[in-house]
Amino acid sequence: MSSSFNDREKNFENKFAHDAELQFKVEARRNRLLGEWAGELLGKTGDDLKAYATEVVKSDFEEAGDEDVFRKVSGDLGSKASESEIRAKMAALKETAKTQVMTEIED
Repeated sequence: MSSSFNDREKNFENKFAHDAELQFKVEARRNRLLGEWAGELLGKTGDDLKAYATEVVKSDFEEAGDEDVFRKVSGDLGSKASESEIRAKMAALKETAKTQVMTEIED
């Protein structure tokens, strides 16, 4: 009985860790894609675009949730994109990122 409970507990912990890792990868990918989108709106290309996308990814480590990323992109874009455009892009890119990450796992 105890062994069965311990196995279930370990399986739950492993699933939780796996799900958390997937969520982190999806959010990081979404942020990179968002940074590429915003960087293009700002006229960035090549290495400048890659560097900007990395800045957007790093901005997510300031606080929990998406507001730190939103503030970074919104502040940089100014009038080039509205709040609703940025939030809609974040939502759409999260789905894109999830699909990409899940496809990579299956390969």
